[in-house]
Amino acid sequence: MKINISRGKTDGVIEAIKAALQSYQDDHPNAQIDLYRQNPACVRVRIIDPDFAGIRIVERHHRVWKYFDPLSEDDPSDISMLVLVTPEETKTSGANFEFDDPVPSRL
Repeated sequence: MKINISRGKTDGVIEAIKAALQSYQDDHPNAQIDLYRQNPACVRVRIIDPDFAGIRIVERHHRVWKYFDPLSEDDPSDISMLVLVTPEETKTSGANFEFDDPVPSRL
């Protein structure tokens, strides 16, 4: 699957995050990865991956954040939301709903 910028325009930080997540996509070919810039200060990332099944949220974050290591020191600070769900969890996850239908930003 390809990494999808699900709304808005891209920029240097979005492209850097997308490039970093390509390694995750290569390691997890069944994952669906979406990202977008919510406002000038916030990037939202969602990974829907069946490999998350049976893994606690904290462990999911540990597994994913290591893929951001190649980013500059500043780029990860733009990530304001990291949604890590299984396909089944997309139906009940409040964070997933917010990712799909975000409350408009005031920035």
